[in-house]
Amino acid sequence: MMSGSSPPPPSLPAGSGSFFFRGYTKLCKGLAIILLLVHLVVQLFPSAVTYLALIPGRTIPFAWNLITAGYVEQTIPGVIVSIIGLLLFGKLLEPLWGSKELSKFIFIVNFSTSACVFITAIVLYYITQQEIYLYTPLSGFYGVLSGLLVGIKQLLPDQELNLFMLKIKAKWIPSLVALISIFVSFFVKDLMSYLPVVLFGIYMSWIYLRYFQKRLESGLKGDPSEEFTFSSFFPEFLRPVLDPIASIFHRLLCGRSERSDARGQTLDTSTLPGSDSIEANRRRERGQRALEQRLAEKLAAVRSSEGTSLDAADKV
Repeated sequence: MMSGSSPPPPSLPAGSGSFFFRGYTKLCKGLAIILLLVHLVVQLFPSAVTYLALIPGRTIPFAWNLITAGYVEQTIPGVIVSIIGLLLFGKLLEPLWGSKELSKFIFIVNFSTSACVFITAIVLYYITQQEIYLYTPLSGFYGVLSGLLVGIKQLLPDQELNLFMLKIKAKWIPSLVALISIFVSFFVKDLMSYLPVVLFGIYMSWIYLRYFQKRLESGLKGDPSEEFTFSSFFPEFLRPVLDPIASIFHRLLCGRSERSDARGQTLDTSTLPGSDSIEANRRRERGQRALEQRLAEKLAAVRSSEGTSLDAADKV
């Protein structure tokens, strides 16, 4: 609850009822309806899973599964978690990215995650010769949800969320989700099929945001800041080991694009000192301003409704 005349410092109001029930965007509400409708179709017509979920052994004739699988939730808890996560995360990111960019992000992460899961299943089949990897239906929106958490890590890294009585900074949430998913999958075999979806969702969303997302303010692509490196997902003591490995993929993925961007900015191929941290600070400031504005609007709405009720009471 907010008290006092001035709004509190920017934070994610996880425990606020008004934040939970208000401010959902049309895009996220539309996608939530799609998730619910597809779930109902799968429950009413179980054979629909064969055509909508990702079954690696049948993906070649049913290639659309690489897109539809992400929107198929086969369980009631799954569809509830997916809808709630989509509405909450989308409400944070869409004001900062815009509807077009958010829909593009969801499509890219969903498709690339399904493609990686498909390739992984084929490789595991050839290694083990077990047909379970070819014909187990794989589906779920968890890859996109994990990707949205990476977007929050990028834009609002220092914002705190209240999770089970603990305050955790947003930048650690994707790593925590990955760790919990790995740990739980060892004990609950039915959840093993969700593990690659979650992990590839985190990784593919980071690749897109790190190297390919177009920045409207500069016209360049990606986020080269030190605060958004691959090793930033891990504790600091592991970074000396991970940075050399990550640099190999960095050169493969963005070596050419970095040279073209540099030619567009200056004649020299080197970047300006401190430009990475300046860009990261700008992203954080935009996120904080958006949260402050949202909190101020909610506070004004609450005060307006209180004033209206008081006026009505006086008339009575």
